[in-house]
Amino acid sequence: MPLSIRTSAKYGAVQDRAAFHAIVLAAGFGSRFGGGKLLASWRGGALIDGALDAAMAAPVAQVWVVVGADPAVEAHATSRCDVRIVQAPDHALGLSASLKAGIGALPADATGALILLGDMPLTPQSVLRPLVEAVTGGAPAAVPVWQGRQGHPAAISARLFPQILALEGDRGARAVLDALGDALALIAAPDGGVLLDVDRPEDLPS
Repeated sequence: MPLSIRTSAKYGAVQDRAAFHAIVLAAGFGSRFGGGKLLASWRGGALIDGALDAAMAAPVAQVWVVVGADPAVEAHATSRCDVRIVQAPDHALGLSASLKAGIGALPADATGALILLGDMPLTPQSVLRPLVEAVTGGAPAAVPVWQGRQGHPAAISARLFPQILALEGDRGARAVLDALGDALALIAAPDGGVLLDVDRPEDLPS
């Protein structure tokens, strides 16, 4: 299926793509995996490498990696690519704590953020530019869709940052995105990699 964008023309002024950033959420312990999930061996590297590669391929000004539970994740990420590290000391409070740490670290002139999950190794890189362009074109947010299901990563305009920073508990931006209704731009994904996340060892793709 070709990539397509649900129209965003009604959303207002075009934003500056040069001030868009990517955030890789990698602060969790991975308890259901048994710990050490993000550095688990996968395709000759580590599980998190898929998300890092996608973030580095995105049309963004800077890639940020939010870390917390496993200090080795920071060492791996910085040795592999040019990223900035954000510490989430309260990561144990849930996904929202990591997300808020990442958003809060962005420079004041950031116009938006592409949010990637460290445990989603098969994010298709071809969907990244359409997601960013939907938001820089005026949409408040954009998500990929595969077979009728919304996936990750999500691109979020800075207009939504205050709502993201108000989140609590073990949840990401889904409630904020759902509240947008038809204003949420839907980008057709090329494959199911936008849905596959790894919770347990048996979830690791071959």
